[in-house]
Formats: sequence, structure tokens, C-alpha cells
Amino acid sequence: MNIIVSQEIEQVCPGFVGAAVEAYGVNTPYCAPLWEEINALGERYKAELTTESLKNISGIASTRRVYKACGKDPSRYRPAAEALIRRMLQGKPLYQIDTLVDLINLASIAFGYSIGGFDADKFVGDTLTLGIGRAGEPYEGIGRGMINIEGLPVYRDAKGGVGTPTSDHERTKIELSTTHLLVLINGYDGNEEQVRGNAEFIQELLRKYCQSDGGRYTIYR
Repeated sequence: MNIIVSQEIEQVCPGFVGAAVEAYGVNTPYCAPLWEEINALGERYKAELTTESLKNISGIASTRRVYKACGKDPSRYRPAAEALIRRMLQGKPLYQIDTLVDLINLASIAFGYSIGGFDADKFVGDTLTLGIGRAGEPYEGIGRGMINIEGLPVYRDAKGGVGTPTSDHERTKIELSTTHLLVLINGYDGNEEQVRGNAEFIQELLRKYCQSDGGRYTIYR
């Protein structure tokens, strides 16, 4: 998969660094050891963070800045990493979906980056372009119905939008039958070391919980 960062994203975030992890693995409905990791991290965050201080996490703070630069209110359309950690701090359980989605959520929480997870076999074409959502652009968020993505960073394949930092699209979502995975890490803070660390953490989780060799990752700008 070729990934292109458009000029409109470069203008609002010239230091953007992304990582794409592509791998094969086996999805399962639930993985108890994975949830032990998720819950342990949640307990640590409850001791260390508040719903205000979490906004200072580098990956979250930078994503919020890009939302504002694109004309979107990050408190109304929260980046996924912020929404997940905020839910933990409020004492609410995270949604349990399936092992691939749950491990992506753990990786997002652990590093503060909003991460897109996709069934790679559902893409149309061989190129994804990261741009900015347009007025009236149709987009069905997973479990959200039609959402307004005007002013949101969005990845598009040959058919249309597939992922934003707030919600991925129903069309390319991961299901229990998914075996070919593409994960996109959005480093709006430009911290390549952290982005690489996040990609390697995802590979580690895939090896531990999804009968995968971890696949490979590439950095893009």
C-alpha cells in the first residue's frame, strides 16, 4: 500500500510522521491476557492523569492542534486516543470488540496516538492519501452512523474516506474474519522515535496474541 501525505496536511502539520504496520494474523473474539494489560495500564493512568492533564500527552496535544488548524473542535470530535483514555479515567469500561481491535486500542492508549486499524483486503486500489475532510463528504463512522468529517484529517482510498483520528469507516473495518491487517499511526507531534516505538509495540502485541510474526512497518511523511 502506497501512502501519500497531501500538501494540505503538510501545511497544517509540516512535521507529520506516520507509520504503517502491515501484518497477517488470526483474530479472536476475546483475549484475557491482553485485557490484563489494558486494565493494568488503565489503573496506572487513574493514578497519574486527570481528564484535563491527559490533553498534555504529546500525541494527543498535537492532534488537537491539527484539528483546530483544520477548523474542527477537538472537544466535540475527540481524537480516539483521548476518548479512550478519558473513558478509563472516568471509570467506564472500554468497549471490548475483538482481539485485533482491542490490541490497537491498547497501543493507542499506551502512546497517545490516534491509530487507524483496517482490514487491508477491503481497500479499493493500492494508494491511501492523507488529506482533510470536505463539506458534505459522506462518511460512515464505525458504530456512529454518518458523521461530519469536514475539517478532520482523513485517509482516502480510490473509493473515498476510510479513516480519521476520531473514527474509522464501516467499509474497511476489522472483523473476526480479518487476517490481513493495516495499522496507521498518526504522529502529528513529529516524534519519529515514539512513532517507531508504537509500531514496534503493535508488532509485539500481534506476536503475543494473534499468531502473527508481527509483519513489517514503514515510516512515511
